[in-house]
Amino acid sequence: DSALCFLFLSLSLSLSLWSEDDVVSMADSTITVDDIEGELFKIERIRDVLVRRESELRYMMDDIQLCKEITRLKKELHKLVSLPDNDKSNEDRQKEEELLQQIHKLVETRDFLVDDVEFERLREKEEDKEMADFLKSKFPRTVKKKGVPTRRVTPHAQQSSTPFSKTGLTLLKECCGFTCSIM
Repeated sequence: DSALCFLFLSLSLSLSLWSEDDVVSMADSTITVDDIEGELFKIERIRDVLVRRESELRYMMDDIQLCKEITRLKKELHKLVSLPDNDKSNEDRQKEEELLQQIHKLVETRDFLVDDVEFERLREKEEDKEMADFLKSKFPRTVKKKGVPTRRVTPHAQQSSTPFSKTGLTLLKECCGFTCSIM
């Protein structure tokens, strides 16, 4: 019991003698809290850019799948349309009509996809503006000194290789090939 009391008193005495200067941080002593916050914001921004890119790639995959299906249906329809009207059975005519409806439905789906992409692009543009304004207010000296960019990815409207920066008809023609004439 006395040994335990001695240990406790020794520990209490040594703890009371420590000052804040004796506490060693994991961070480099030259790094400020503002520097750490700045790095955290940069990391968060990179994460946002990656999430956006993932979303773009998912839209592109959906677009590719829709275009493949449209192309397949067009080929099937072309075979039926190329038959003379006299040689077409009622089944052929019905199949033509079904194919046209399926193609129309896929084109509408694709139009919705294009609208979603445009909505996302506008939302992201607004988020970028808000983030830039926030960073300017939070780190005015850092933005001026380092010229921290608020977005390193080229905006959708400037990416000519991305199929989502064009109108629905252009999109359809480009994705399905030059022979695409659904609309």
